[in-house]
Amino acid sequence: MTPDTFRYFDAHTHAHFSAFKDDYREVIRRALDAGVGLINVGTQKDTSRRAVEVAHEFESEPVYPHTRARNGNTIGAERRSSFGAGVYAAVGLHPIHTSKSYHDPQELGASPSTSSGFISRDEEFDFEYYKKLARDPKVVAIGECGLDYYRFEGDVEELKKKQKKAFEMQIELSKETAKPLMIHCRDAFRDTLDILKAVGGRAGVAHSFVRTVDEARELLDLGFYFTFAGNITFKPRADKPSADEVIRFIPADRLLSETDAPYLAPAPYRGKRNEPAYIIEVVKRLAELKGITVDEMAAQIIENAKRIFGI
Repeated sequence: MTPDTFRYFDAHTHAHFSAFKDDYREVIRRALDAGVGLINVGTQKDTSRRAVEVAHEFESEPVYPHTRARNGNTIGAERRSSFGAGVYAAVGLHPIHTSKSYHDPQELGASPSTSSGFISRDEEFDFEYYKKLARDPKVVAIGECGLDYYRFEGDVEELKKKQKKAFEMQIELSKETAKPLMIHCRDAFRDTLDILKAVGGRAGVAHSFVRTVDEARELLDLGFYFTFAGNITFKPRADKPSADEVIRFIPADRLLSETDAPYLAPAPYRGKRNEPAYIIEVVKRLAELKGITVDEMAAQIIENAKRIFGI
């Protein structure tokens, strides 16, 4: 399977996280057999390295199993392909990992005694370590990086300073490696935008974008693309902004779909572990909001992914 034969694209997933430790191969097979290309996104050193390893692990394995008819002819031989062309990686340091904080065992794993979560170590951004990973041809983006002000414990200003430093360094890495950013932004839009403008460099992707039309316009002006996940299939909450208006506003040639698996499973699977094969539900909703067919939306997303990620 090559980018020209993708049916769908999951621009931001974590099928290499601990939540998939027992069946990540089967999960990725289901996605690729359904024609879904995907990017496994790292959040710190270990998960970034693992994202690259997973991309390489499946390079030589066929997506479609070969069977033979009674006359000896190979069925589906024309569809022969490899995992390697469909699995990519992004490497980076998530802002919440710049300080000691609570972390979900679905991400990093946990022992039975800490199955409800645990406090992880903090990490300083190691430019040379991530640059080495980023040079790998399977790496198509830098991130998940950005700012997250949702929950702080301790010296707030010092914690923000650490996040900003790591973010700025990853922007520099994006520039040096000529690979786009994969931005995480939570309750920190203005600081995120100010840093992007100040440091400059390549544009990128605003992951799981849940902001206003005016804020989307500001990122569009910087050349950004936008991913949307399964939460756009939920019934809007009165106390939360709806993504519908923003999706209608953003040009179709800047839209991408994501699952953010194992999180944010779309409506038909809500409450279950999410996986890349469920991306079709997100594409359906995007198509509905843009007033086009699912096939048209899917094809546009693939073209967008090829353009921004260089695949």
